[in-house]
Amino acid sequence: MLDIARLIATELNVRPQQVNAAITLLDEGATVPFISRYRKEVTGGLTDTDLRNLDERLNYLRELEDRRGAILKSIGDQGKLTPELENQIQNVLSKTELEDLYLPYKPKRRTKGQIAIEAGLEPLADALFADPNLSPETAAADYVDADKGVADVAAALEGARFILMERFADDASLLAKLRAFLKQHALIKSKVVEGKENEGAKFRDYFEFAEAIEKVPSHRALAMFRGRNEGVLTLTLVPHEVPEGERADTALEMQVAKHLGVEDKGRAADGWLMQMAQWTWRIKLATRFETEIFNDLRERAEADAIRVFAANLRDLLMAAPAGSKTTMGLDPGLRTGVKAVVVDDTGKLLHNVTIFPHAPQNEWTNSLKMLHMLCVKFNVGLISIGNGTASRETDKLVADLLKAAPEIKATKVVVSEAGASVYSASELAAQEFPNLDVSYRGAVSIARRLQDPLAELVKIEPKSIGVGQYQHDVSQAQLAKTLDAVVEDCVNAVGVDINTASVPLLAKVSGLNRTLAANIVSFRDKNGRFKSRQDLLQVERLGAKTYEQAAGFLRIVGGDNPLDASAVHPEAYPVVEKILQKNQKSSIKELMGNVSFLRGLKVADYTDEKFGAPTVTDIIAELEKPGRDPRGEFKTATFREGVEKVSDLKIGMQLEGTVTNVTDFGAFVDVGVHQDGLVHISQLADRFVKDPREVVKAGDIVNVTVMEVDVQRQRIALSMRSDALSNIGATGGAQAKRDTRPSGQAPRQRQEKPASVGGFGALLTEAMKKR
Repeated sequence: MLDIARLIATELNVRPQQVNAAITLLDEGATVPFISRYRKEVTGGLTDTDLRNLDERLNYLRELEDRRGAILKSIGDQGKLTPELENQIQNVLSKTELEDLYLPYKPKRRTKGQIAIEAGLEPLADALFADPNLSPETAAADYVDADKGVADVAAALEGARFILMERFADDASLLAKLRAFLKQHALIKSKVVEGKENEGAKFRDYFEFAEAIEKVPSHRALAMFRGRNEGVLTLTLVPHEVPEGERADTALEMQVAKHLGVEDKGRAADGWLMQMAQWTWRIKLATRFETEIFNDLRERAEADAIRVFAANLRDLLMAAPAGSKTTMGLDPGLRTGVKAVVVDDTGKLLHNVTIFPHAPQNEWTNSLKMLHMLCVKFNVGLISIGNGTASRETDKLVADLLKAAPEIKATKVVVSEAGASVYSASELAAQEFPNLDVSYRGAVSIARRLQDPLAELVKIEPKSIGVGQYQHDVSQAQLAKTLDAVVEDCVNAVGVDINTASVPLLAKVSGLNRTLAANIVSFRDKNGRFKSRQDLLQVERLGAKTYEQAAGFLRIVGGDNPLDASAVHPEAYPVVEKILQKNQKSSIKELMGNVSFLRGLKVADYTDEKFGAPTVTDIIAELEKPGRDPRGEFKTATFREGVEKVSDLKIGMQLEGTVTNVTDFGAFVDVGVHQDGLVHISQLADRFVKDPREVVKAGDIVNVTVMEVDVQRQRIALSMRSDALSNIGATGGAQAKRDTRPSGQAPRQRQEKPASVGGFGALLTEAMKKR
């Protein structure tokens, strides 16, 4: 039997004991965040990434073992399991190889070969294959029998041929050779379906395209598969590049013939046997391998796309929070107006209203008055503006407000509103705001995601957040599983304030689920704030095992025990007590934040059989910065004034923007024109970049140069290279004029707003002096 732990240990380059320990913990119901954070001694310090990979591989190998057992039983029941075959089956490590070995014994529907065997033609097939000197026609004459359905010599030879074709099409060693050849030499070739040129214009890069299977990147593979699904492209597997006029299949037919030892030496049966070898490939194997190779390519491409999505989602969720401040959320719109809400520092809705500053109403002055009133009344500290339609115009409105009213100490930020509409129409939003219009719920989400992106975005289905590539083309089950794991890791890495967290946020905490999260909130609503982690044990259905998994990730600020606000697990509180006693400290508060004292401690002085050096090291580090947030410092891009839509861009403009999405082929950057620009991987840095994530991640603030603008197709090419300006001539860019102003010089302001806007600023300032 396969030693799963040893195999995984080899693949992860760790010790089998570490893998066995992790498997035991996982089987007992421990979560990855809990194991990686609080069971380092047990697993030898396996990281959350190691554990995720281990868990995925463990599931695959266990499924393989289950299938192996079923196949061995099936072949054994048929009385065909030889020691050699059993040994082969026991030693394969992939599901594909396992199924190859099972093919000859797998129950099949009645085939032409089976019918021929029933007609007694197998001896003929065996004789011709064993001795090519036999005359096929002469040998076949003895097998003609109308009563058995063999009408003539031709029918006998056809039946014998199908017997051999089906036998060799199930030959595992032949299949392995052909698979290896195709993976190394095959091309995927795409062509446009005749008459679909205009309808499928977005796929025109693939109208006549071919690329090696082993080299095609995920985004191109998924684009071609999408084109095929939409009826625009046809895809074929081409075994290799061949000269004009030659058949591409020839190489594969010869591979089959060579493997079978068939060769045309002029003997009587050589021609018949060569045809049998050719038909084995063309009829039995070509379509099967095209399907298999394309499926493998799709799985690989999907895995890459999911990996990219997961990495972007992690970066987005781990973006720095702007902080717990009263926040105004603005969901921009034109005809329907701008939905404005104010939420307090905990995200509770305080006020909502709709303003109409833009066309066709153009109530700019009244809108400024309303925003000013709200900012003053609620002491707004942050203004969050969704980046959808009319976001730049709304950003200009807020800029005018802050310029006219300098006493409003608010920071304005344009944020991604991806997923806000999904949240606003969700059951969760309806439960939170049963009497609030759907449009205002989206504005609340926009406000809250600035305060704390993680706490708000967990309420939205991850794939709706919009940081992936081809997320709708991949396995939705695998995508959901992977993204849920990312959310879980992020939530537990940051920790959750149990006295303010929502049900969706609590549900992502290690050991908890939606039911337990709802029970926690219900207990909090009924009994008031949690004062101690121990209070969790009073929550309905939350037992000791769940408490063990969850407690370390739940924070209680201002509770009875200062350690409850830290990442120190309650089970390790005795270690802190030991530090206090050994150093004659009277309270935990004397330890927390006392960096010089803590760094002078010797870890070995506080270890024992239960708590080893890794746990003690983590405890001391946590005491230095108790409850520290691993997320970075909050930053935001400043969009250039006057650049509000794609047509405003000029070749050579140097702009600041926010990375919104990182793919295998580059990074998309929001520069404030409602259409993200692409920094191709070749333009990310002055050096060669293999993986864009080496240079940027979602949420980064970057400086870019506009290289090309296609207004009609709404495409923007950007560069982060230091020599970008000198390379502009080589990139084209005929659709837009070059920006010839000195770098950093502001563009001339466009006069698009009513003339009364400037006057109102002065009137507003004067009115405030009289208050």
